[in-house]
Amino acid sequence: MFEVTRQTPIETLVEQVPDAVGYLFQKGIRCIRCGEPIWGTLEEAAREKGFSDAEIDLVVKELSALTTSAL
Repeated sequence: MFEVTRQTPIETLVEQVPDAVGYLFQKGIRCIRCGEPIWGTLEEAAREKGFSDAEIDLVVKELSALTTSAL
């Protein structure tokens, strides 16, 4: 089973959980630009958008739930 953490690379996340692209888009976190993956971690991408620690924790939790529902 794939585990989502703050340190999960965005590229790995979208490879392992394709549905994460839509989720991240809804949260305002662009994970694909011009067909190329965005480099960096989930936490780095969220921080660039001004997410607080609590908001990042929620994103990790919701993405984790998305991975289990995709199985």
